[in-house]
Amino acid sequence: MTPSNLLIVVFFALGFSFHLSTILCHPTAFFSVLSQMYEWNFCLIGLGLENVYNVSISKRTESEIRAEETEIFSSIYNDCKGPAKSDHKSYGTIPRFYYKLPAEDEVLLQKLREESRAVFLQRRSRELLDNDELQNLWFLLDKHHTPPLVGEDQMISYDDFLKVAEEAGPKCKPFFSATVFAKLLQTDPYGRISIMQFFNYVMRKVWLHQTRIGLSLYDVAGQGYLKESDLENYILELIPTLPQLDGLEKSFYSFYVCTAVRKFFFFLDPMRTGKIKIQDILACSFLDDLLELRDEDLPKDAQDSNWFSAPSALRVYGQYLNLDKDHNGMLSKEELSRYGTGTLTDVFLERVFQECLTYDGEMDYKTYLDFVLALENRKEPQALQYMFKLLDVQAKGYLNVFALNFFFRAIQEQMKMHGQEPVSFADVKDEIFDMVKPDDPLKVTLQDLINSGQGETVTSILIDLNGFWTYENREVLVAEANADDLQEQEV
Repeated sequence: MTPSNLLIVVFFALGFSFHLSTILCHPTAFFSVLSQMYEWNFCLIGLGLENVYNVSISKRTESEIRAEETEIFSSIYNDCKGPAKSDHKSYGTIPRFYYKLPAEDEVLLQKLREESRAVFLQRRSRELLDNDELQNLWFLLDKHHTPPLVGEDQMISYDDFLKVAEEAGPKCKPFFSATVFAKLLQTDPYGRISIMQFFNYVMRKVWLHQTRIGLSLYDVAGQGYLKESDLENYILELIPTLPQLDGLEKSFYSFYVCTAVRKFFFFLDPMRTGKIKIQDILACSFLDDLLELRDEDLPKDAQDSNWFSAPSALRVYGQYLNLDKDHNGMLSKEELSRYGTGTLTDVFLERVFQECLTYDGEMDYKTYLDFVLALENRKEPQALQYMFKLLDVQAKGYLNVFALNFFFRAIQEQMKMHGQEPVSFADVKDEIFDMVKPDDPLKVTLQDLINSGQGETVTSILIDLNGFWTYENREVLVAEANADDLQEQEV
């Protein structure tokens, strides 16, 4: 073999080695490399290297060659890949803990999942104390109470507590633990707890579990959260069980449900994911406010302060209809400008329509509800997050002097329109930074507003002339309020 021929053979071997490593990483490249090897074969034959690379295609069919090469490749590839995961010893001890949800077209699996969840929830429901069992528990507590009384409140010692546990039955066993007794133990000199407090604790626990099961029935995905449509169905079916809503016309049900659901999602889903955890619903007070409407004798002031009451829902919807002057079911920026006292600045309203969801430049009822919830609850972190997004006109994640001046100029212009002398922005800026006390003396972040407790005041100063006037004349207003109180006391 000549030196030149030997050099070609070396290059060929190196090339094949390179492609073999590529094949091991990319199996789909196998046949393209094989084709290239055939081209090299004919090239080498043309160079007179038949003795070096003498593979006779005429003696073996192409299918036989491919089968042999595939077998060799598979053997090498499997050796490099290692043993199959199913052969690993951990698979014999670690149970499967993830089961993917059935696809939409897997109707049978979806039905099976729904039925199994329903059976599970029914079983959990049967484990709860019913009314008769609760009455029996109260009878046993009354029977085994430990004298003396504290006022009119019956008490029970730990020994008598355990006696009740033995007679109450297996369903009550979780409530009669030393931990529960210690939680309810206060300052009784005999080391007893109040029977009424313990019974209320049991009632609260039973109610929470019942509500959890009730909400879970609407959890279509079975993942522990409710989508907006799920919560709408829950509240719609709850309406007939709330005596305080008996006066609502059925034509208003859809608007009432929308009004109620928006409060849950505004406060419990600030990131707008479209779903809220059932645990979060149970932990907040909104469900208590909603179920408070079961009380037929609920006072009027309690109804007025309850977002879910019929008067409150009608008030909010009535305001929306009054603002909608062209009666198209939507609000334009001009129509929204008459909200409240009509003193919100044009700059702020412009930002509302820039950042919030609109349809052809107009706001629907759902977006309006978010707007109302934000303005009526400006002390809450979720409302401040809503407002901060509007105030952060440069989308920097903080408010600087430019952003503050951008909004306060509109306040100054409104003051001129009402014949008032505009207040200096420099003074207002200093007051805002003094109130908030941000970590960075030149920037106000959302967390700074929340931590300072002055978020409501700051936002009012920047977006509402009436809010700024109230802040500016706060000392006079306080003096007048004190004077009115003194007059009432004298009378």
